[in-house]
Amino acid sequence: MQVLVVEDEIKVSAFIKKGLQEENWIVTTACDGIEALSALEDTEFDVIVLDIMMPRLDGLSFLQRIRERGSRVPVLLLTAKDSIPDRVKGLKTGADDYLVKPFAFEELLARLYALVRRNSREYSESLQINGLVINIESHVVSRDNKKINLSPLEFRLLELLARNKGKTLSREAIEDYIWGRNTDFDTNVVDVYINFLRKKIDKPFGKNLIQTVRGFGYKLGSGDEN
Repeated sequence: MQVLVVEDEIKVSAFIKKGLQEENWIVTTACDGIEALSALEDTEFDVIVLDIMMPRLDGLSFLQRIRERGSRVPVLLLTAKDSIPDRVKGLKTGADDYLVKPFAFEELLARLYALVRRNSREYSESLQINGLVINIESHVVSRDNKKINLSPLEFRLLELLARNKGKTLSREAIEDYIWGRNTDFDTNVVDVYINFLRKKIDKPFGKNLIQTVRGFGYKLGSGDEN
């Protein structure tokens, strides 16, 4: 699952990000509505966690803008205990649910899963790219109807690339998502796992989906770039 967390309190944002990454969610963070709008231009998210009180562009204004543009992505509002008018306004503006601060991470996670399941993009969805099929729920991967066996880390890396199809991800961004920031791995660990994936999803099939963007990182393409 791919989630956008829009929260200007650094500790709260980090708490949510860490917890969701441990549940294998792909997390993008923004500190205000302006950054969040920019993130939406590059990525299609399964759900948004949205704080209301933020600088530059507040949560409710951000919510109004994306609904006016026709976005149906589920939105979970984070609100203060005494912000009942904001909650009501948020739901009327197009929020799908709200959670009062402080909150337990387990409740946040349960509500996010519920929102994703209610949305048209089901949790059991498959990602499909030029013959490559990735079933998110069963973790089954195939290409040209041939099943491909991946390790858990290889699957997470492939899912990350697939959800950001056409977008170049830096080695640092990949390492942060797969292993976390505080790791003692060699700096080429991302390259090693990219090579593992290439041997399984590219080499046997003739067209390479995984592309190297020299000086930047990697992306998953359609296979027509070669």
